[in-house]
Amino acid sequence: MLAFLIIISCKEQKTKQEVETYKYTNALAQETSPYLLQHAHNPVNWRAWSQEALEDAKKENKLVLVSIGYSSCHWCHVMEDETFENEEVAKVMNENFINIKVDREERPDVDQVYMTALQLISGNGGWPLNVITLPNGKPLYGGTYHTKEQWVQVLTKISELYKNDPKKAEEYSDMVAAGIAEANLVEPAKGFESITQDAVKISVLNWSQNWDLEEGGEKGVQKFMIPANLNFLLNYADLTKDDKAKKHIKTTLDKMALGGIYDQIGGGFYRYSTDAFWKVPHFEKMLYDNAQVLSLYSKAYTVFKDDAYKNVVWETVDFLEREMKDENGGYHAALDADSEGEEGKFYVWKEDELKSVLGDGFELFASYYNINKEAVWEHGNYVLHRKINDAEFIKEHQLEQSKLNFIKSEWNKKLLEARSKRVRPRSDDKIITSWNALLINGLVDAYKAFGQDDFLEKAKSVFSFIKSNSYQNGKLVHTFKKGSQRKEGFIEDYAFMIDASLMLYGVTLNTDYLNFAKELNGIVESEFADETSGMYHYNEGNDLIAKIIKTNDGVLPSPNAVMAHNLFQLGHLEYNTDYIEKSKRMLSTMVPAIKESAPSYSKWNALLLNNTYPYFEIAIVGKDAGILVKALNKIQLSNALVVGSKIESDAPLFKDRYVDEGTFIYVCQNTTCKLPVKTIDEALKQLKNF
Repeated sequence: MLAFLIIISCKEQKTKQEVETYKYTNALAQETSPYLLQHAHNPVNWRAWSQEALEDAKKENKLVLVSIGYSSCHWCHVMEDETFENEEVAKVMNENFINIKVDREERPDVDQVYMTALQLISGNGGWPLNVITLPNGKPLYGGTYHTKEQWVQVLTKISELYKNDPKKAEEYSDMVAAGIAEANLVEPAKGFESITQDAVKISVLNWSQNWDLEEGGEKGVQKFMIPANLNFLLNYADLTKDDKAKKHIKTTLDKMALGGIYDQIGGGFYRYSTDAFWKVPHFEKMLYDNAQVLSLYSKAYTVFKDDAYKNVVWETVDFLEREMKDENGGYHAALDADSEGEEGKFYVWKEDELKSVLGDGFELFASYYNINKEAVWEHGNYVLHRKINDAEFIKEHQLEQSKLNFIKSEWNKKLLEARSKRVRPRSDDKIITSWNALLINGLVDAYKAFGQDDFLEKAKSVFSFIKSNSYQNGKLVHTFKKGSQRKEGFIEDYAFMIDASLMLYGVTLNTDYLNFAKELNGIVESEFADETSGMYHYNEGNDLIAKIIKTNDGVLPSPNAVMAHNLFQLGHLEYNTDYIEKSKRMLSTMVPAIKESAPSYSKWNALLLNNTYPYFEIAIVGKDAGILVKALNKIQLSNALVVGSKIESDAPLFKDRYVDEGTFIYVCQNTTCKLPVKTIDEALKQLKNF
């Protein structure tokens, strides 16, 4: 019997070794990025981005092929399967090029440079982003997904051009590099005359022409959420009493929460909708989206008091905790769209599966989630989505809300259990500093709106993880993973972490957070400030072919806009007029872009609101300051800084204001304060009648 067991054991070990033996292994096997590791056993001699790789290209007089993607990118996987795993294609690449793979989430600076190149060359962008450059890194060619045949043609054509007419290749690449540099030029404004309420209103008027008033979001064949846009509009509608904007926000938030872009069973949002109705998503889930959505729906709850928004926040937090939290703390970057080679397979349902899992409950479920022949997606699969809200459904089916809540809870338990038995999508387990900072903000906003202490504890825990693991030797690193050699930190990491630190300071009253924000701000000023533009460049050093100054929003807010907000906040906290003036100069530079293209500059537009509508500092001083701060944060205050101190403090907003006998609220504007009051109601009256 023992001999039999030994034989079985040996066979098992051999099988395991055979599984782990690959025909090809390249330099990416030494990396920790899940995306780079996916390509570690391609026959292509991939290398990670480094100056050494470019130096080798110069020594060997080879063109450089830079292929950029990320782990949850569907078409990146397709191109790998079709092209980069093909031995004949790999032979062409290896003989003629130094081949570099880049995870855009690890090196967003490299991605920014070559995405700009692609947009200059072809007028569009996307991933996988494939660029062919001279040995000096200047681009000759840019494209996205290619079939195997197209790719070989491109490689052959560009290689021949370089060999036959190197002067022409050099002239063209110089022209593209100059275009990239020009795209990052920012001309500073000379004065502040452009900072007006009219500028805000014109920007929104121009933008509103493209609102989809029926389905929410922007007009178009696809829909992206872009929480920064809706956050700005929430504040704008409140300050200007613009009912059209307020209605558009409500429609958008409702349609998103009802649609297939929201995981109706597991919580959390997918990246975007592939149609104009929020119905069928691209199924990847990103931390940055869900972090910002927490802020958006929490703030929206303070305005609309809609329990559906509260549910979205709770369910999204649960999803993040369950599926994206690292066992050591911090949160992973993304979940793949694909599993078992099919997009969305983990999330979609066939009618027979639903009947089997739900039994007698299927009929009501089918009515609630629109399971009918007209709604089928493809291959008999359904993406769960809703057409009507709970109030309408209850009326239609003569139910009580409490009864429906119980039934939905039972559905979710059964379906989550069934789904857990499927092959899960891959997780990108990098912990990205800037994205985790956005999550801190989302959790703090949820705490402010709902007063749930657990949300604040989670936010503090994420902050502690980042500070312990991603802040070393006085520098932030962009991505953390055990064993990673990454050392780069970017302006977005510093800007977002300063913002998160100030958010935590505001709700905890703990000056350690404020001091850390000031410490990071000092690093930004010394390492990232760009004297010519008055802005901040994206990375430290000059090892790329052009300097990047990121001013527009994308799926992430502009790091320069966030820095301008940070300076504005720190300026008001510390009565630092230099910070306020620098923030204002940065904003003034961006006003023309805001007016012309508001949806790409919403974070700037939010700062424009702060500067053109009455902005208040509300300082609460006394032993009960924490209680009053918490109560005040549940109210929508679109243009106010709320801070408190439970002890004596020399900080400008608290100096000489502490007394043992009670807790007082000081409502101030530009350092001028009303007489102190004791209650929230009195403070709100002062805000209205300042």
